[in-house]
This record gives sequence, C-alpha cells and structure tokens, in this order.
Amino acid sequence: MWKWLHPYAKTEEAYKLSQTLLPWFGISALIALVAGFAWGLLFAPADYQQGDSFRIIYIHVPSALMSMGAYSAMAIAAFIGLVWQIRPAFMTMIAIAPVGAVVTFVALFTGAAWGKPMWGTWWVWDARLTSELILLFLYLGVIALYKSFDDKQQAGKAAGVMAIVGVVNLPIIHFSVEWWNTLHQGATISKFAKPSIATEMLWPLLISLFGMAMYIGYVTLLRLQNEIIRREAHRPWVIALMREDKE
Repeated sequence: MWKWLHPYAKTEEAYKLSQTLLPWFGISALIALVAGFAWGLLFAPADYQQGDSFRIIYIHVPSALMSMGAYSAMAIAAFIGLVWQIRPAFMTMIAIAPVGAVVTFVALFTGAAWGKPMWGTWWVWDARLTSELILLFLYLGVIALYKSFDDKQQAGKAAGVMAIVGVVNLPIIHFSVEWWNTLHQGATISKFAKPSIATEMLWPLLISLFGMAMYIGYVTLLRLQNEIIRREAHRPWVIALMREDKE
C-alpha cells in the first residue's frame, strides 16, 4: 500500500515532486482565495442577526478548520517518518509546523475579533477557544523541540512523537461544543445533510476553505524545498541545482 512512498525517501525525488506540485497549489490558492473572499466579504447577504459582522466567518472558519487539518497532516508526516524512517517526511513535518502555527493564530485572532461584538468580550476560557489555544502551543512545542537538537534526524524523531501525541487534542477541539456547555456556536458546514447556513453564504465559505488548504500546501512546499536545500547543501544534485539557478 505504501510502496508509492519509497521513491520519495530520496530527498532529490521529494524536491522534484514539490517542484511539480508547487504551481498547482499556488494557482489554485490564488484563484480560490480571491474568489471566496471577494464573494463572501462583498457580495454574500448579511446575516439576519449578526449583520455584516458575520463576514469574518470567511477568514475565521477556514483558518480554524485548516489549523486542525494542517496538524493532522503534520502528524501523518511524523508517523511516516517514524515508522518507515523516511527523512523527507520529517522535513515535511517541520515545514508544516510554522505554517500551521500562523493559521492557528489567525483563527484565534479572528475568533476574538468576532467574539467581541457577539459575546461582549475578546476572550473567554471557552472549551473550543482553550483547546484551539492548546493547539497553538503544540505547534510551537514541535518547533521548539525540533530546534533544540543539533542532530536533525533525532530532532525529527523527538518532535514527531510530540506531534503524534498532540493528535488527542483534535477531537477535543471538534467535539468541545457538544461535550461542554460553551459560548461557541455548534457545527455550521460539517452537517452536510443540512448545513446551518444559507446556500448563498455556504458556497463562498467552501471556496475560501479550499483556497486556505491550497495556500497552506503552497507555503509548506516552499518551506520543504528550502529545508531540503539547507539540509542537503553538500549533495552533488543540490550543488548542480544551485549552479543552474546562478546561470
């Protein structure tokens, strides 16, 4: 099942794959984010209760969902690295971590900005907000642990274990509004049979969500390429690549 991964155990092949995928992610992200944000922020109808203040949903919800999606991808990369000892998997893990941390911060910031007019306060120790804050700390912990080792292979293993253990926080974030009495609203777009949002508001939200996913993929691929070049600078293929860029 996992035989398709074996060629990408070589950093050169992983670099080539990222180079191939990069423009697809970049173009998709640009089109989807521009279309989704423009549609949602400018043309979607105002909410009957929240008015125009609800429009922050087109930034907050994609960033909140993708903060969990990016962490899941980081944990999967860590698992692959630990089980099959694939070095580019650890590089992918650490490439995702700062991107996921920024997206999580955006989710927390926009959530606070949305909470002020809705709840009358910027922050409450709501179960959803608190568990999302813990997610940010997990991202930062993975980054800090990775950087604390000089041997980056050992750093990847240690940070990978932490990333995998932190997965337990994801269902807590998702189900917190059902398990505890919180101020945070319940599911909106994950109820596919009957979403709690009008169709004319839903489509720009879904497009923004797709665009955010593609943007995270794009930045992660850029970071992965930089990590590979930095770690493999002594390899003949990297030296040759640098010469081609200079020419």
